[in-house]
Amino acid sequence: SQPVLTEPPSISASLGSSVRVTCTLSSDFSVGSYGISWHQQKPGSPPRYLLYYYSDSTKHQGSGVPSRFSGSKDASAKAGILHISGLQPEDEADYYCLTHDGNSGTYTVLQSQGEVTLKPPL
Repeated sequence: SQPVLTEPPSISASLGSSVRVTCTLSSDFSVGSYGISWHQQKPGSPPRYLLYYYSDSTKHQGSGVPSRFSGSKDASAKAGILHISGLQPEDEADYYCLTHDGNSGTYTVLQSQGEVTLKPPL
């Protein structure tokens, strides 16, 4: 069987702030065994590959993706994490994760998308 991935439906944050989008695996899977790729999608546009993260020594940044996008894992929370720092207007989008099983070579898409929206300035 394949892991089921869950993301928070929406995150609202202020311009210039940092956000964490989490991707939690179902309880019977270990996040340590999977590489996680992160993708960004805006309305009317195809998905954009952002990055892949398996470990600090095994990771990949997509072409042209700024370093303020980064990945990590939280083993205790069974989650992969996308970090976005210095939030910009163009970061307002849906973000989703895929897991990659290196043994079978298969990818699994999560069930729901994590949406990042900007809070209006006060």
